[in-house]
Amino acid sequence: MITIKKFPVSPIEENTYIVSDETGEAVIVDCGCVVEDEWQEIRKYIDGNGLKLVHLVCTHLHFDHVLGNGLVFRDYGLKPEACDADLVLYNNMDRQLRMFMGVSANGFTDMPPLARALKEKDTISFGTHKLEVLETPGHTPGGLCFYCREEDTLFTGDTVFRCSIGRTDFEGGNYRQLVDGIMNKIAVLPGKTNLYPGHGPSSTIEFECENNPYF
Repeated sequence: MITIKKFPVSPIEENTYIVSDETGEAVIVDCGCVVEDEWQEIRKYIDGNGLKLVHLVCTHLHFDHVLGNGLVFRDYGLKPEACDADLVLYNNMDRQLRMFMGVSANGFTDMPPLARALKEKDTISFGTHKLEVLETPGHTPGGLCFYCREEDTLFTGDTVFRCSIGRTDFEGGNYRQLVDGIMNKIAVLPGKTNLYPGHGPSSTIEFECENNPYF
């Protein structure tokens, strides 16, 4: 059985997740911390529960999902795993922050390099569990979801939210790609599958199929 701890961080309320199982091994999904205090709260949870971090994974490389990557690398030595189709975003963090927030990166430009470029059907193993990689571009060219089949759990990043989907009017966005991925890879999963998005509350496939106008 897996344990999922959500930490809403930054002024944008991005959901950073710590996913662990009974072995104590854990994965960080989308570390979007902006300030040290946010990161220390996450560290307190990790260390206080005796967890061993083995992966840092990113659903995509927009600034609000990756600004904490340097903190994870500093304290645990983990480099991020993500789709390299988003590297143009990742390698231009200052430009992202100026575009979206109107501020300079102020030290966040030195992002640790990717440890692994993830693609469809890759797996992220921790403890006795694994996350399967689903490519769902559209919000960004390198959008991914992470599916724990044995626990009926899907981390959707900004691909799907409760009753909505990710925006496609940003650089590299593609509405048709996004909807195709949702319909062909997400909507076909078991209805009881729990969805954990990059912003906002969790949901299920069944609820989204009945209530999300994009499904």
